[in-house]
Amino acid sequence: MSNNVCFLVFLGCLGVTSATNLEQTTIVIDGTRQIAEIDDNFVCATLDWWPPEKCNYDQCPWGYASLINLNLSSPLLAKAIQAFKALRIRIGGSLQDQVIYDVGDLKTPCSGFKKTGDGLFGFSEGCLHMERWDELNRFFHATGAIVTFGLNALYGREKLSGNAWGGEWDHTNTQDFMNYTVSKGYTIDSWEFGNELSGSGIGTSVSVELYGNDLIVLKDVIKNVYKSSRTKPLLLAPGGFYEEKWYSELFRLSGPGVLDVMTHHIYNLGPGNDPKLGSRILDPNYLSGSVSGTFENVDRTIQEHGPWASAWVGEAGGAFNSGGRQVSDTFINSFWYLDQFGMSSMHNTKVYCRQALVGGFYGLLEKETFVPNPDYYSALLWHRLMGKGVLGVQTNASEYLRTYVHCSKGRTGITILLINLSQQTTFTVAVSNGVKVVLQAESTKRRSFLETIKNKVSWVGNKASDGYLNREEYHLRPKDGDLRSKIMLLNGKPLEPTAAGDIPKLEPVRHGVRSPVYINPLSISFIVLPTFDAPACS
Repeated sequence: MSNNVCFLVFLGCLGVTSATNLEQTTIVIDGTRQIAEIDDNFVCATLDWWPPEKCNYDQCPWGYASLINLNLSSPLLAKAIQAFKALRIRIGGSLQDQVIYDVGDLKTPCSGFKKTGDGLFGFSEGCLHMERWDELNRFFHATGAIVTFGLNALYGREKLSGNAWGGEWDHTNTQDFMNYTVSKGYTIDSWEFGNELSGSGIGTSVSVELYGNDLIVLKDVIKNVYKSSRTKPLLLAPGGFYEEKWYSELFRLSGPGVLDVMTHHIYNLGPGNDPKLGSRILDPNYLSGSVSGTFENVDRTIQEHGPWASAWVGEAGGAFNSGGRQVSDTFINSFWYLDQFGMSSMHNTKVYCRQALVGGFYGLLEKETFVPNPDYYSALLWHRLMGKGVLGVQTNASEYLRTYVHCSKGRTGITILLINLSQQTTFTVAVSNGVKVVLQAESTKRRSFLETIKNKVSWVGNKASDGYLNREEYHLRPKDGDLRSKIMLLNGKPLEPTAAGDIPKLEPVRHGVRSPVYINPLSISFIVLPTFDAPACS
């Protein structure tokens, strides 16, 4: 291995206090190979069907955030999506298997959701009118959204015993809806079949035997509808909670090449009213817990039973039942959210869909004003900085320092995501690609820093001009040090829409490679090293 080493010192914060502990550590990055790969458009957010009457724990946090009534004329909503250039939007949720598309010959009237005691999740069937579908597609086109649409997998079926549903799926309404969509020239990236019907299901379940056959039928429908189209949409399923046997059987029963993407859902923090949500988010053992195994097992299931497919997290809100008030919509949630991004990426998760773009307490945007919550900016920074290639990293750091490394997006070098969960500890970190860190401060007394580093560190000597010895830093902290703040600070400046109603610029601070990098306890940092020699990122 060539003598490729870089050196960073993580000294704490923009204003280290004497109350913090100091811990020295080293992270070693293998830049010679990628251990996994994500999609260019990894970040995804959902739009749901919930009407204003959707309530949990005596709170009704959805308002007018449904696909049916969302205010598509809001300039800030459009700008929030456009900031990603191409944000994936997954349309779906608990009520998608009760949505009828108002097109073709319908057997029943197409009317809106109504609260009812005997309906699934407390609501009747709902309706998507084609006028609204037209409005939504004009909006998606204008904002550059990449759309996944979740289809009704219960249409034509009947309820059996318990929560099981049986009988044949009636594909005519779906086929009529697809034909309308294609006739209007609307671009759908992917169609997803069903929501949380797999395994034991949530509220409702469909057997894997029926599901496998349905996917074969749906694949044929897609082929026929899109036979004259230049591009063919992907087929996703089952959009449920991972159960190894059920998911493996779905591949076997549907057959090779039918299912393009296997989707699963993550709500690993518990119910939204749990007072322990905050402490779980800051507990590194809980963050890894069983969910790390889930990502690994989904990846293994695909490799063993469906190597033609890929894995997406189709929906993840952290806390279920609309999220946690003053948790999911505040700074503290970004520790969980970005850790999920990093962890899932290491196991070849191509796309990660956040529940929700708008709605509930877990919305990336406030449901009435569309002002971004902290997690929105976390997602935007990840989208702009973290490239497709995932690199292996080893560290002797405390478990409270979470470290993830990707090739940088659209440029040379690497980007490191550092999540400091510790309430007291400040880290000094040496970063290497496997060679002992040899750069020492006292050597600069005799020779210029540039001369020293060029002799010892080939990633600078090979690639950098004398004026290119800078790195970029993006430090995220909550306003006033309050983890439940809805205002995120980037390098000390609050992230809020401008007076003109624009998404603020996300500007880094730049420092020479010799200077220390500052990361506080209970803070998050992206560090961009444009001159780190990582052949795997070429």
